[in-house]
Amino acid sequence: MPALIQPAPHEFAANYLITEDGLAPFFAADRRVKEGDGSQVASFVSEGERWVVKLYYQGSGIVHPGDQLPGGTDWRLGEMREFRLTIARHSDEDPVGEQDFNAHLAPRWQGMEVRRSDGRVTEYSVPPQVEEGVNVRVQGSNIEFSRYLPLLQRAADAVGIRGRYFDAPHKHSNIQDAERYVRVHWKDSGPIHARDGPIASMGHLLESDRAGYRKIVQNDDDEQGRNVPGYYHTVTLGTRRIREAFPTHQLPKEVKHYYAREAATKSEKGPLAHPKLGVSYQVSRWDETLGATQTDIEQLETELDQTLLSVLAESGLDIAPSQDDGPYVRDAYFGATLSDNGPEPVALDLTTIKSTQESVVIKYLADGLTDVQFETLETLVTDGGIVSTGDIASQNDRHVGSVRRALRDLEELVEWKYGQVSLRSDYIAELVHQAVEEARDAFRRVVDTSATAVEAAQRGLDETMSVFVAWAARHDVDVNDVLNSREARMRLRFGRADRETRRAIREGFRIWTDANLPPERYRMARVQFGDGSVSQAWRYLDPG
Repeated sequence: MPALIQPAPHEFAANYLITEDGLAPFFAADRRVKEGDGSQVASFVSEGERWVVKLYYQGSGIVHPGDQLPGGTDWRLGEMREFRLTIARHSDEDPVGEQDFNAHLAPRWQGMEVRRSDGRVTEYSVPPQVEEGVNVRVQGSNIEFSRYLPLLQRAADAVGIRGRYFDAPHKHSNIQDAERYVRVHWKDSGPIHARDGPIASMGHLLESDRAGYRKIVQNDDDEQGRNVPGYYHTVTLGTRRIREAFPTHQLPKEVKHYYAREAATKSEKGPLAHPKLGVSYQVSRWDETLGATQTDIEQLETELDQTLLSVLAESGLDIAPSQDDGPYVRDAYFGATLSDNGPEPVALDLTTIKSTQESVVIKYLADGLTDVQFETLETLVTDGGIVSTGDIASQNDRHVGSVRRALRDLEELVEWKYGQVSLRSDYIAELVHQAVEEARDAFRRVVDTSATAVEAAQRGLDETMSVFVAWAARHDVDVNDVLNSREARMRLRFGRADRETRRAIREGFRIWTDANLPPERYRMARVQFGDGSVSQAWRYLDPG
């Protein structure tokens, strides 16, 4: 595998629960703040880099425990405080000033109480395995994820707190936020945020639009109302949806194409005129937690980087540029460097998902719908949400039993649970809506295409032929010629000879061979374009 573009770390947040020395780190922070009349400032060197650190205190909403904690530890502090360390790269080495993090130290003990903003006092939940300890919440940016804990240790030593206190965080430590990114030249980033690009496609095509979590944002105007194409485009996928595109992944994520707020006023020569493509961990989108061990960090980085590289590759961007920086733009923290240690991109196969869903719709509509089935689908696309079987029956003056029988025969198009019905995906909904709107014409069209698929099945061809038929219908392949004549040369017709056409021809070849059809017949197909020019399919199958 060639060396690939290496994403850079952006945001990161984690809770490190420190328990081996009980409250010793907290008491040490209190002592050092008092010795420094409210703060301590120091500097240190890590991996040849200069860093500065400041230790200071803040007020606390924790209720004073009295003279002694429930576990027997004496509490000799009259005022409740919490402590912070700001840790930043020296300004001589970081002129942008955005490579830093803050570490918030707060005590923890069983039975600890906190006073809420409304005055109520409630017990704070502390893991039962922890009698006493310190929680350190770190939050920063532009630092490799695995460096936060070592930097915290060096910073603590520098201000007079033993760094070894933070050697072994408790297993309940967890990562709360993380993002990795690349910066792409604005002239090259269009395919990422295009209407049919990977960000939109992942949101519209994956799994059921009524199950799991999916959020799509497509905003092309900045806060001042200036048009900046691709200004803020994101798709957020919960764990159920992320596995549709990345079967080995576990973490929910957001894929985001975005510009800096001031991008419209910046010169193209500077990095802020160009967008970032970032992938971030979304802790709120699942019920589990991601630990903070080195193994957890490696899993996190692998999943984020693999998602990012896959989106770049799906967009047609070079992920292994051999000349200069390719489509990437360097900034203070993203160096556009290549690495051969990262994960390989995954083929998103969004076209396959789309083709499969098209073939499902074609199959059902071509087989012919009963009146009840048609009315049921019409109600679903008109309503645009989850509908009960009773609602469908009432709106169409049908018996609810008839609706249920109709739904049983539409299981690949609809989800039906606990009496609630919805279409299986947003894309299926679009296809069905189109069929309903076009009525007889749409039915006649898909019946013709499906009749060929049925004929293919009768000839004993692999069932994946239905996926090829859907692909062929979308790209105007003469399907009857493909199936009915073994000798005639296959024809593929496309509008333009561009990158998207090359991708479609390759996709068709893969589907064709998956259907156990002779590869040489496809390779020798005649490709005709809208301007009248003609070529051969094999010319477009070379990955170079």
